[in-house]
Amino acid sequence: MLNFSEDPHLRYNILTGEWVLASPHRTKRPWQGKVEKAAAPSRPSYDPQCYLCPGNTRAGGHKNPAYKDTFVFTNDFAALKPDSSDSLFENGLLQARGERGICKVLCFSPDHSLTLPDMSVEAIEKVVGLWQKEYRELGALDFIQHVQIFENKGEIMGCSNPHPHGQIWAQASVPQEVAKKSAQQLNYWKANGSSLLKDYLTQETDAKERLICRNDHFVALVPFWAVWPYEAMIIPVRHFQHIGQMHVEEKKAFAAILKALTQRFDRLFDTSFPYSAGIHQSPTDGASHPEWHFHMSFYPPLLRSATVKKFMVGYEMFANPQRDITAEMAAEQLRALGACRRST
Repeated sequence: MLNFSEDPHLRYNILTGEWVLASPHRTKRPWQGKVEKAAAPSRPSYDPQCYLCPGNTRAGGHKNPAYKDTFVFTNDFAALKPDSSDSLFENGLLQARGERGICKVLCFSPDHSLTLPDMSVEAIEKVVGLWQKEYRELGALDFIQHVQIFENKGEIMGCSNPHPHGQIWAQASVPQEVAKKSAQQLNYWKANGSSLLKDYLTQETDAKERLICRNDHFVALVPFWAVWPYEAMIIPVRHFQHIGQMHVEEKKAFAAILKALTQRFDRLFDTSFPYSAGIHQSPTDGASHPEWHFHMSFYPPLLRSATVKKFMVGYEMFANPQRDITAEMAAEQLRALGACRRST
């Protein structure tokens, strides 16, 4: 019989159709690899050199308003541009096509010293409201097929500015990860007439071993197929397709569970926990996408402490994703870090 705590084994990702190798016995190996710098000490609430603080001039030359809560602007150094050529290039086996899009930066707070887990639920609600607004407005544009909301937190994740902020990249095509999730969810919907994540959430709620915390409207858990050591996912109890469909109480509950989960991350190694987080939701191509089930994923890179990082190299780059700490181990640690506040 397979022992998840000792035996190397493969786990199937129902959202992408891919597999991850789990090697739990490797948690016993000594670590003599790279040790990262500890997170920087606390920051001031205002930094005159910060490009994102209220009233400061950004690197692109534009001046920020004296904003009081959230603030959004078009990225001065955007990866996508709305007026790019969409022409095709073909030369034998070589192919390329132009890609149009819009990139925005969203400041979560005027306070330079904060991160999401430090903010009040009410303040995070305003961030969620801004995500809703931008999803609706960008998704309504004729040439936008997908809106990706994400946050990179911490220098270790390549974040170039510590001010609390995230990004939105809206583009004319559906990205590869989203396309894989669309295909898997659609196949399940056609075969079963129900949401893939709705049924998965029912199974996880019954099992309880990978749950982290929950409230009336959302559940935070470590997915069975997690790749990153303390990877987590937030799934709504109600099946809906995108953030624009979230009602008032769900908005408040989403803000509450965002705070509860990210606070647990910070307490795990007593540091401002780095991660990349992203919201996955239905494309904005005009179709209803009943198969899609909104969710948010967190990919934190820390492995054993605040200074030991999980690297995706070697086997992970050339063969298959691999992890040492099992999803059950990670969930147990995060779950033990405090009770999740209800959606208040």
